[in-house]
Amino acid sequence: MYSSEDLKDVVEKSLKSVQNGGFSDLYAPVIYSLSIGGKRIRPVLALLSCNLFIDKIIDKHVLPAVGLEVFHCFTLVHDDIMDKADMRRNQPSIHKKWNVNTAILSGDTMCIEAYRLLCQAEIPKIHEILNWFSKAALNVCEGQQYDMNYETKTTVTEEDYLSMIGMKTASLISVSTRIGAIIGEAPSADVERLARLGQNLGMAFQIQDDIMDTYSESKKIGKDTGLDIANNKKTYLLISAIRLAKGEKKKELLSLMNNKEEIPVMEKYSRVKAIYDELKVKELAENKIKSYYAVVEDELKAINVKSERKEYFKQYVDSLFARQK
Repeated sequence: MYSSEDLKDVVEKSLKSVQNGGFSDLYAPVIYSLSIGGKRIRPVLALLSCNLFIDKIIDKHVLPAVGLEVFHCFTLVHDDIMDKADMRRNQPSIHKKWNVNTAILSGDTMCIEAYRLLCQAEIPKIHEILNWFSKAALNVCEGQQYDMNYETKTTVTEEDYLSMIGMKTASLISVSTRIGAIIGEAPSADVERLARLGQNLGMAFQIQDDIMDTYSESKKIGKDTGLDIANNKKTYLLISAIRLAKGEKKKELLSLMNNKEEIPVMEKYSRVKAIYDELKVKELAENKIKSYYAVVEDELKAINVKSERKEYFKQYVDSLFARQK
């Protein structure tokens, strides 16, 4: 059995092979993006899922999992452009270090490379893997479009928000656990359990990100604090605050989010955060995370392998829910 630390080391070594590109003007930003760190959650989850059913992890298991990470990095490059985010993992974003055109092209390159790596899976499984991955990739794009649309929309319901993050964030985590199970030749019932586990884990992960964007120090999360507030992102915190606020407090919050007041970004952040604190929306978000975690636990318990084979998986999931960055 492999621990998450073992598997992250395996992923890091495999990522280095992706970084041996040719034409430097094209591949230098790709190498930069893949080498500035990251939690490698998606490939580690894929390999942990695989390892529930097989004992030895080899290249034909690792490379498709690495493809999931390369695709995730591609989405971050394009997200940073759209969100005007200057920092990623405490380093300049690609569009700041180079320029927007370079960032777009390097992101495109990573998307193509992701598919090439996924095609390294065993031939009988490639069609199934690519089919599920392509569905998830489209979901990510659809979720991003909803996310951008919601920036200029005053009324976004909790249901709208949860549907959006289910596509944008959770679908890629869900397909990671699904693909890992497929590669590990899991029974179909366990494949579906792991896919549901990944979906609920992804939902919790995004709400946790919402909390951290407002409440964590920028050096801990690797990007500027308060970007969601600055960009009028409809997060679980904001949607809950709009729903709970009354009278003048609600009027102030909507005015701030609609940019009706010309105020500095940090002042806007401080005023919105003060409203969050008063309405205790952070606690609401934390309770929502706990509800998703309960589903994750139930799905993991139901997977039809011996409990000792699940221990490393459970430890890793627990560490994700306890993360501060």
